[in-house]
Amino acid sequence: MEPLEIFKKVKAVLTDKHVVYASGKHGNAYVNKDAIYPHTKDIAALCKMIAAKFSGRGVEVVAAPTIGGVILSQWVASFLSDIEKREILAIFAEEEIDQNGEKKRFFKRGYDKLIPNKNVLVVEDILTTGGSVKRVIDAVKAGQGKVIGCCALVNRGNVKDSDVGAEITALVNISLDAWDEKECPLCKKNVPINTDVGKGREYLKARNS
Repeated sequence: MEPLEIFKKVKAVLTDKHVVYASGKHGNAYVNKDAIYPHTKDIAALCKMIAAKFSGRGVEVVAAPTIGGVILSQWVASFLSDIEKREILAIFAEEEIDQNGEKKRFFKRGYDKLIPNKNVLVVEDILTTGGSVKRVIDAVKAGQGKVIGCCALVNRGNVKDSDVGAEITALVNISLDAWDEKECPLCKKNVPINTDVGKGREYLKARNS
């Protein structure tokens, strides 16, 4: 089964909605990553595809951002270990606000000791702006690791290599409309904002506070 067919099967691709993305922009469609994680065989199948793409590339560590990315790093590292008949580690980077008030990713829990001089594959579920992945890539580089690539389940923001500082691969590439709030045609038509997915609930809470 093709990757996009798997997403459609579990109803992870939503259309004709008024959603607010993590970037703050509005749109009329959404790729709901949370809809696929409960289906373990489907998420495993997708991770096996990622592992196959990076077989033979010398991956030693698979790194991901929390929260959903932790699941991906575990599956991909496991499948790569089976394919290459050697242990490949899985780690994750947690988000914190640094002393300058900026979001950054850090490897804690001793994972930072597993990065120096290692070939690291970064995995992510959905690429919208690439910001989260870039912070993981920056953390790997800061830890003296070599990023050999970044693979996402879906690149829905047309994120490019130059946006994150590494080679990007995605199982599915989807282009979705995204508008600033002031330019959103759905807002102008007073279409209700979906609060089940995306950042709609937080957006409405902030607007009404």
